[in-house]
Amino acid sequence: MEYTYHYSWIIPFIPLPVPMLIGAGLLLFPTATKNLRRIWAFPSVLLLSIVMVFSTLFFIQQINNNSVYQYVWSWTINNDFSLEFGCLVDPLTSIMLILITTVGIMVLIYSDNYMSHDQGYLRFFAYMSFSNTSMLGLVTSLNLIQIYIFWELVGMCSYLLIGFWFTRPSAANACQKAFVTNRVGDFGLLLGILGFYWITGSFEFRDLFEIFNNLVYNNDVNFLFVTLCAFLLFVGAVAKSAQFPLHVWLPDAMEGPTPISALIHAATMVAAGIFLVARLLPLFIVIPYIINLIALIGIITLLLGATLALAQKDIKKSLAYSTMSQLGYMMLALGMGSYRAALFHLITHAYSKALLFLGSGSIIHSMEVIVGYSPDKSQNMVLMGGLRKHVPITKTAFLLGTLSLCGIPPLACFWSKDEILNDSWLYSTIFAIIACSTAGLTAFYMFRIYLLTFEGHLNVYFQTYSGKKNSSFYSMSLWGKDKEGQKIKKKKFCLLDLLTTKNNEKTHFLNTYKIDSNENVRNMVQPFISIARFGTKKTFSYPHESDNTILFPMLVLVLFTLFVGVVGIPFFNQERICLDILSKLLNSSINLLHESRNHSLGWYEFITNAIFSVSIAYFGIFISSFLYRPVYSSLQNLYFFNAFVKSVPNKMKFLGGKIINVIYDWSYNRGYIDAFYVISLTKGIRRLAELTNFFDRRVIDGITNGVGIASFFVGEVIKYVGGGRISSYLLVYIFYVLIFLLIFHFIS
Repeated sequence: MEYTYHYSWIIPFIPLPVPMLIGAGLLLFPTATKNLRRIWAFPSVLLLSIVMVFSTLFFIQQINNNSVYQYVWSWTINNDFSLEFGCLVDPLTSIMLILITTVGIMVLIYSDNYMSHDQGYLRFFAYMSFSNTSMLGLVTSLNLIQIYIFWELVGMCSYLLIGFWFTRPSAANACQKAFVTNRVGDFGLLLGILGFYWITGSFEFRDLFEIFNNLVYNNDVNFLFVTLCAFLLFVGAVAKSAQFPLHVWLPDAMEGPTPISALIHAATMVAAGIFLVARLLPLFIVIPYIINLIALIGIITLLLGATLALAQKDIKKSLAYSTMSQLGYMMLALGMGSYRAALFHLITHAYSKALLFLGSGSIIHSMEVIVGYSPDKSQNMVLMGGLRKHVPITKTAFLLGTLSLCGIPPLACFWSKDEILNDSWLYSTIFAIIACSTAGLTAFYMFRIYLLTFEGHLNVYFQTYSGKKNSSFYSMSLWGKDKEGQKIKKKKFCLLDLLTTKNNEKTHFLNTYKIDSNENVRNMVQPFISIARFGTKKTFSYPHESDNTILFPMLVLVLFTLFVGVVGIPFFNQERICLDILSKLLNSSINLLHESRNHSLGWYEFITNAIFSVSIAYFGIFISSFLYRPVYSSLQNLYFFNAFVKSVPNKMKFLGGKIINVIYDWSYNRGYIDAFYVISLTKGIRRLAELTNFFDRRVIDGITNGVGIASFFVGEVIKYVGGGRISSYLLVYIFYVLIFLLIFHFIS
């Protein structure tokens, strides 16, 4: 095992040959490389699988002896300055390595089929492999400088992947928005790193923590400056993990392909901020203002993300706000000092959310053929519904991921979220109430996504291809345009949309066509021929279940969602001490952070707390099921709804309608935060630029031009005076003497 540790520094570079070879192939042998493009998925998966094997060995070794291994070599040595690079393998690193590799392999297998029809297939796998390299380098970094280098590489990969379909204006704008927002956090991170080097004289974590703790203990440091530097470090994590107020880039990042959302926006990139705070927690925990700020930002983010997800219609953006909210739970746990609970939730959430994103990709694939390729339609949950009969495997997997995120036992997220809720009661009653309420909101909006997507019959708008019956069409590339001549065959009324639609849009739903609820949805769409692998053709009737290469990663992630919670399930012995695998792995870290208090509950306390949290989750599911239940008879439900509304007093009706409208508008418009940034920053900076331009042209250039014009006129006047006549010179001389005498007279 020590021999394996000795070569651990190679781990981040194992996936790197794929993007290098793809780039060289496209440069030297472009035709052959493009013709054999499908073979590049195999080396991508193979190399990441090798990393997973090494990561598993490290994980087992960490469980057995909690050893910390460092491999260091000097990069720069100059007098008193020494910069060292290397590899750090400790419990936190081993957890992140397992997480990155397992989710990454599933996403790469999934992407082979999902992106097979796209012209950017090779470019996609090159970006993904380089992203994996960057993330592996980040989690194995030995010091702050090394972290910052890979931090920027991760941000660059995120920019490239979000803007993968750069010909679409929305994708181009989204990647620019993510880039600019993360530059704010990265600049703060860089300043924080330099500030702590100024204080401690070291970039290495071990030396940094030891020197800094000694300085704080002896009161030999400026506390205000230390707090500022720690805040700047935290700003980098805020931007990368989409915490308030730098969260605005995350929902727009869904413009990238769905596998990207599953990988970097559920399990890896957004987890980098949580990883950074966890890595630097021994530093933050001795600064009370910063550790309290971390908890405050976490509680704001988890509540804001949950409220913004309530009325979203785009399935991927709803899941993005869900990710934002769950990252808020992790940040809250770190702010409370619950190191173990935060990492536990990071693990369980990553697998559950990756499953949900891959499930949404399977749904979008089916919807693209029904409504044509258009993200506004194929990702709109209002246009879905009744898919449970046609995509049963996807539906089951998505349901399990939904229940896990809702916190329903015995699925993975129940164990981790319940632990965070328990710890929040020990930290702050107000924070605990908000966290528990948000758990109910999470159950509500997650089941809303599930019900709108899979249940019911009447909330689906189908478009069908024009032309003769049984005509066949080829599937279009994602780079191509929509099919022409499409028309809406039938529109279906949904009472659920009426309940969550603005007043000025209700007429649109009320004027829809009536349809028999027993009509088979599959019969409403014409069959067509799709391009399959290597040019072969298959005939499908849509919507239909995805191919095996898409379903296999989802089923593997289902197993993780079902059983990964075992690593943190609290098994108690007679002394009522927690004996779970995660606590054993993080034993040294828990001792360092004085966190043993969080794991001394007995079975009675554990079950009592679990009943409370599960009851909140079931209440949210019940409300969601009541509002978004399947509608089988639109007229009967409409009459029932009208009768119910008439029975409510007018004052309550008015007040309730106002509250619902306010909540809906707040959620649908993203809390007006994006609009605030547009007005205060975008337009404000533009007006400042216009004012600066005016000052430059009118004032600065005016002074310069004025001096030139004045010199010109003075020269014109002087040239007539200097004509060579003595009488003219005497006249000027006498004029200046008179002026001098007058001035002297008035002064004296």
